[in-house]
Amino acid sequence: MAVQTNFIDVASVWLHAGKGGDGAVTFHREKFVAAGGPDGGDGGRGGDVVFVADPNLSTLMDFRYKRKYTAADGEKGMGKNCHGANAENLVIRVPLGTVIKDADSGLVIADLSDGKAVTVAKGGRGGFGNAHYATPTRQIPKFAKPGMPGEDMHVTLELKLIADVGLIGFPNVGKSTLISVISAAKPKIANYHFTTLVPTLGVVCCGEGASFVCADIPGLIEGASDGVGLGHDFLRHVERCRLLLHVVDISGSEARDPKEDFEKINAELAKFSPALAERPQIVLGNKCDIATEEQITAFRAFIEAKGLPFVPISAATRQGVDALPGMVYARLKELPPVPVFQPEYVKPEAAPGGRAFTVTKTDDHVFTVEAPWLERVLDGSNVEDYESLQYFQRQLDESGILAELGKQGVEENDTILIGEYQFDYIF
Repeated sequence: MAVQTNFIDVASVWLHAGKGGDGAVTFHREKFVAAGGPDGGDGGRGGDVVFVADPNLSTLMDFRYKRKYTAADGEKGMGKNCHGANAENLVIRVPLGTVIKDADSGLVIADLSDGKAVTVAKGGRGGFGNAHYATPTRQIPKFAKPGMPGEDMHVTLELKLIADVGLIGFPNVGKSTLISVISAAKPKIANYHFTTLVPTLGVVCCGEGASFVCADIPGLIEGASDGVGLGHDFLRHVERCRLLLHVVDISGSEARDPKEDFEKINAELAKFSPALAERPQIVLGNKCDIATEEQITAFRAFIEAKGLPFVPISAATRQGVDALPGMVYARLKELPPVPVFQPEYVKPEAAPGGRAFTVTKTDDHVFTVEAPWLERVLDGSNVEDYESLQYFQRQLDESGILAELGKQGVEENDTILIGEYQFDYIF
């Protein structure tokens, strides 16, 4: 049975940036001014979708129920060459440490580890008004450009807690007790497995203004990297930790071999991310107050043979705990800063000039032209106006569509389908 909590650290959302406003088709009208000419203004730009890290948030709970975010469209152009208003950007606030990934490829778009705003989906450009198309030979253009559509993206949000130190280890080895002793964090503590259901953050003070952030990662077990237990859900939060405190029950109170526990946890880290296997560790032999000297000595030899520091402690009695923050802080000063995931995702480039098209002969005398850009030209054209049709004809010619139709054997009066429009081909 799944355990429901208010801690949500993965969410999938759809982003829709705003469409640009359409250009206006208007003509100057003023008393005593004859033939004032075209004065249609340009449309405003559509709103961007912008993400901002908010340190006051700690979960992606808001995205559990709302999955679609749409920015406002730009306003249409107006007469007297008035530009339509640009739309306000849609600002989405997420917890510090949220990584935004492309849902299809899984590649990183941005890592919000600071307060900088990141534009993930850009709004469409506004369309030109008919004033742009006035020429000495085309003095009454009755067409304008529609606004460009905004970008649509499907992204995954992953919260990876920003902590300097991560407490890892099997369930019930004393991690929650330890973080409650060295910081002000108050996790639930009980004598059964998986008492801790969500990661717990605590600030550990080391005196004279020095401190670091420690995260208690819910208990890992063998098979966690394959989805067993809770560890699979929260292993991502270990990725940012600069130092791992590996807590092991050296007393064997859980009827397990501490050496096997140590090896199994490290194996799970390596399966999840090879980089985690190389992360510096300090091994804490917890519950030393109920362990024998032989158990402590044997485990110390085992750990030090691997070149790792070993510290026997008892979180319950504070034995060896008071000196631990200073030791950890000194080690942190030797390590690089918290890892930041570099952007990997590159948006697909549009075809040169943005004028890609395909021509398909769908019947003996029917040809279908697929060209989104051309449909936008049609949307802004007045098909009953001669000059508008002349402009549209030039777009067909300059883009190479007419040449491609000729190659495929188009004949007089054949039907040409472009989106929702239908034309007869005339030489």
